[in-house]
Amino acid sequence: MAPTLTDTWTLGGIQLANRVVLAPLAGIGNWFVRLQARRYGAGLAFSEMVSSFALHYGNERTCTELLRIHPDEGPVSIQLFGHDPDVMASAAERVAQAGADLIDINMGCPVPKICKTGAGAALLNDPGTAIALAEAAGRGSGLPVTVKLRTGMKPGDAKGVELARRLAESGAVAGLSIHPRHASQRHSGSPDYELFAKLVDDLPVPVLLSGGLWSAGGARRAFERTGAAAVLIARGGLGNPWIFKELVSGEAETPSTGEILDELHWVIDCGIQHLGAERAGRYLRKFYPWYLERLDITRQEKKALGKELQLAPDLDSVKELLAPQLAV
Repeated sequence: MAPTLTDTWTLGGIQLANRVVLAPLAGIGNWFVRLQARRYGAGLAFSEMVSSFALHYGNERTCTELLRIHPDEGPVSIQLFGHDPDVMASAAERVAQAGADLIDINMGCPVPKICKTGAGAALLNDPGTAIALAEAAGRGSGLPVTVKLRTGMKPGDAKGVELARRLAESGAVAGLSIHPRHASQRHSGSPDYELFAKLVDDLPVPVLLSGGLWSAGGARRAFERTGAAAVLIARGGLGNPWIFKELVSGEAETPSTGEILDELHWVIDCGIQHLGAERAGRYLRKFYPWYLERLDITRQEKKALGKELQLAPDLDSVKELLAPQLAV
């Protein structure tokens, strides 16, 4: 029988409760975002991208904030990026010491400032270095290693597909997360699920599906259509941890205003714990629209409240602005 999203499975010897996963989210996937996904049922969570060079050279903020792992959030995979195998091995050792269960290497990020260093999607053009990085991460950490990549740099380019085959056959990776769009597409256009399904059939390692999974129904259909080992929920989970619960339970749920605001308050409190009130006040501004979008108020009211939240002088003021919504 075909697996279901609620089936247990193993990735690199790590036992996972289900096949619903929080994807790496650059600049977002810190410990409390991962913990939130796990609270709502995700079987695994990936961290945001972490610089292997920053870890290797002991950058304080990277080591204390981006590498922070909450004791209740496991299993967790820390995603690294970089282009130097020796540096990757050193960084991977630090990741293992921090308590991660797996290491993921980003070979799909299309952002120019990442690619120009030879990291991210640039590695699609350098399979030798890509394989050496995966081997180095495993050697340095002793942990299972996965890789996240795109199918190519631009339409007509199959370098990502070829790299996926070489990585899988090298024995350096325990699995692959594949976003079946070209790097030049970013997040636009339709994912090539037919190509992804072919890779699932051809590759000797588990292949996790990323890209275009905005809703629980869509993620479930893509999982069944492609035969993926698991689905990676990215932007579809922003301000919507209920998507994990729906995928695991199979039941759709519309959270109440109180539940939405309780969750946002939890995020605010975690942000303060993570960054301190002043820095969290700036950092959390990008979170507010995700939660406001789910409130049962008019678009005009969402816009007005959102503007007030962005201009609030501190997080106490943010909470005061949110309080009247509970009386709606």
